[in-house]
Amino acid sequence: MVKFNAQPAAVPGPLPEWDERWSRLVTVDTVDGERTFHVLDTLPALKEQGLEPTGTIIALHGNPTWSYLWRRLAAASIDADGRVWRVIAPDQLEMGYSERLEHDALPTTHGSGYRRIAERVSDLDAVVRSLLADTADAQGEQHPVVTIGHDWGGIVSLTWASRSQDIVDAVITLNTGVHLAEGTPLPAPLRVALAGPALPTTTVLTDWFLRTTLSLGQGPISDEVKDAFRSPYRTAEDRGGIGAFVADVPAQPSHPSYGELQRLADDVASIEKPALIVWGPKDPVFVEHFLRDLRHRIPHADVHRVEKASHLVSEDADVPGIVLRWLARQFPDDAVSVASGEEPTDDPAPMIFEALDARRSDATVASVDMTQNPPQQITWKQLTRVTDGIARGLQELGLQRGDRVSLLVTPGNDLTAVLYGVLKAGGVAVVADTGLGVAGMTRAIRASDPQWVIGLKPGLTLARAAGWPGRRISMHGLGPIERAALGVETSVTALARTKSTEPIRHPGREDDAVILFTSGSTGPAKGVRYTHARLGALARTLRKQFEVRADTGWAAGFAPFALLGPGLGISSVTPDMSVTKPRTLTAAALADAIEAGKSTMVFASPAAYNNVQATASDLSPEQRAAFTKIELVLSAGAPVPLALLDGLAELFPNAQIRSPYGMTEGLMLTDIDRDGVAAAEAQSRDHGVCVGRPVPRVRFALAPLDADGRASDELLTGSGAADVLGEFVVSAPHIKSGYDRLADTDASSKRDTLDDQIWHRTGDIGHIDPEGRVWIEGRVQHVLSTPLGPLGPGGLEAVANTVEGVYRSAAVGVGPAGVQTVVVVIEPDAGAGRQAGLAPQQLTDAVRASVAEHYPHDVAAVLVSNDFPTDIRHNSKIDRTRLAAWADRVLRGERVGRP
Repeated sequence: MVKFNAQPAAVPGPLPEWDERWSRLVTVDTVDGERTFHVLDTLPALKEQGLEPTGTIIALHGNPTWSYLWRRLAAASIDADGRVWRVIAPDQLEMGYSERLEHDALPTTHGSGYRRIAERVSDLDAVVRSLLADTADAQGEQHPVVTIGHDWGGIVSLTWASRSQDIVDAVITLNTGVHLAEGTPLPAPLRVALAGPALPTTTVLTDWFLRTTLSLGQGPISDEVKDAFRSPYRTAEDRGGIGAFVADVPAQPSHPSYGELQRLADDVASIEKPALIVWGPKDPVFVEHFLRDLRHRIPHADVHRVEKASHLVSEDADVPGIVLRWLARQFPDDAVSVASGEEPTDDPAPMIFEALDARRSDATVASVDMTQNPPQQITWKQLTRVTDGIARGLQELGLQRGDRVSLLVTPGNDLTAVLYGVLKAGGVAVVADTGLGVAGMTRAIRASDPQWVIGLKPGLTLARAAGWPGRRISMHGLGPIERAALGVETSVTALARTKSTEPIRHPGREDDAVILFTSGSTGPAKGVRYTHARLGALARTLRKQFEVRADTGWAAGFAPFALLGPGLGISSVTPDMSVTKPRTLTAAALADAIEAGKSTMVFASPAAYNNVQATASDLSPEQRAAFTKIELVLSAGAPVPLALLDGLAELFPNAQIRSPYGMTEGLMLTDIDRDGVAAAEAQSRDHGVCVGRPVPRVRFALAPLDADGRASDELLTGSGAADVLGEFVVSAPHIKSGYDRLADTDASSKRDTLDDQIWHRTGDIGHIDPEGRVWIEGRVQHVLSTPLGPLGPGGLEAVANTVEGVYRSAAVGVGPAGVQTVVVVIEPDAGAGRQAGLAPQQLTDAVRASVAEHYPHDVAAVLVSNDFPTDIRHNSKIDRTRLAAWADRVLRGERVGRP
């Protein structure tokens, strides 16, 4: 029988992104005598640069990678606060360039001479403790020690950390798994590799297992980098450790390592140190239930999901940036001020369901759903009774305070009742738009990982097919065959009839209440968490700002806003429209909704109002009369130009026309009326769309943009922020609690502090004029980086939109950063019949002349597109990134096509 027994070979050089000074060989005593390990150690390179490490990161790879996996972390070294981190990354025995052992050439699960997982933990301990002797500072105090692991290196790393909490200060893991529940199948790549005689063939005799692993990156891994990963495993003799590692996967209770893995998993649950989990959800190996298990064992861990990353998350994402930013927060410099994040509590707002309960004896209409045929209405008395029944029924069924409940119900009375029932019971409502599509909703729901799913039949069917987590409850009663097919336990209809007299166990003010997903217009949709305290603060702000009375009611053309009605104590109406396409709202449907709900207010997005204006000629005299009863018209979701506000004033002659500004992370930040917009535009030559002044309890600061369009860490307030182009940063009692399971994104969005309060970076850019009015000029990612400095597209677009024949426009930058040229893409008025591509000369000249009156920038080209890509939720936010790529193709002479 062929035996493997080899001393470690030298790392061949050069390798891409690899510093040869990192390589060293370390010989230590192990469970079976002296063994030699190859170790990536950045200490010599740091000392050559005159840098003394003030912390140490112990990094451990899995199978079949090696310490090369950590090259980018090693190169980064310095965190946001200037702390220098030494990186120590051993190659596990028989892996990378460490020593090979003498054992059977063709591995089997019960073969002899293999390194078992318990011995790997012991190996790590021996290597690390031999290298940590020089981690104390001049005063003899130990530097922070942090562990990080990936794949099977994750379980080894976490186990060693759990048993070494006397010297370990924090733990980090990438995709890994520490426990496989009985009856749960192994991941597909492992099943193939472990399939009897396939084990030696797939792992040792060929490099199939290695190549399969390297194919799991979502972004293309270059051939040079792949070759570097393969360099220690060129021959079958080199790959013996790969097969031995796979053979040690304890798939059955009879496996020699099965009992030890159970003990390791239990040890991981003892970790009390700060923890971070960085996860690639597209991983086919360590799938979602492994993350769920880790969160259960280390419940205090921060989680950051990189939605487009797979198994090799460190190749797909900026893991060094995520890790070093997190470490800077865990080990801040003494001179750095850390905000408490606490909001003033001298005037706590009521829980959002208290306004509903206050009207439990009221027999007037609380909500009307015009999407039903015939329209469905429910009184305050009925709604209170139904929500109480749902809350009690859920608690009897086993819902615990903090359980997440995914709501797959279209906006209307059903969703309103379920939402408030869940909130009363202490559940956390997870709301993701169907407009995100199947892939987007799957990503969102798996990220939130709900314990419960409540849905209509189409939603439950999708949940079953897509494998979404959670116990199933149907909205309405189903037959026994459908219940079995969809895995449904009961229905909301049955829960609502719960007769229990037990008091409802309500949540606390600081408990999470909802997770609302963003529209996904600027990347994968993010889950935005709100506590009950912050939802209550939002309701208080809206009530005061809109002067809500007992007889106030609104027609919500943006259907999810109808959900806020009970929380405000006002009746609400959902018009007959497609809830995922606001621009399908017609004037007739809005008029009918106003009449049905006796509404005094209307809320809709600019796209919805544009269609209302376009279909106003279809109104009957009775429907036109309904518009005269409206006292307040609100438009939000995207900046609203004065021309649209003027048109609304004609449609609603007795109404105040207002345009509040906000976002999913802060639903009400500023407010302005039509007269205010007109006055602002008349008084100045400011660029952009004026959205007014901050509402009470909201504070604005501004992070200036540098020459490349990046927002500074500096925050300007008061007169110092006047007329400076920058990113808006806000603070208020009713902004988000945080982003859900996006620890790095969350920390980055609120890392700025003033007055011991956390401020949220909005991603919106613009300026604040000397009168304190906020002007929106676009998004940070859409800034044009021109030779004259950063340029916000929104202001230039507002100018171009005034040109005759232009419905709307988008200003985009084409070319390298710093020297981008300005290109204006216009969408012509309906019926103009413009051909896509370069605009006619007359239109080009008109746009250039209009821009020249306000800007020193030359417009390189004017293009026509009849198909502007917009967001799903409001149909109003223009996707300038797609238009910029399209404009570049057009100017290169490529086929025009669609953006």
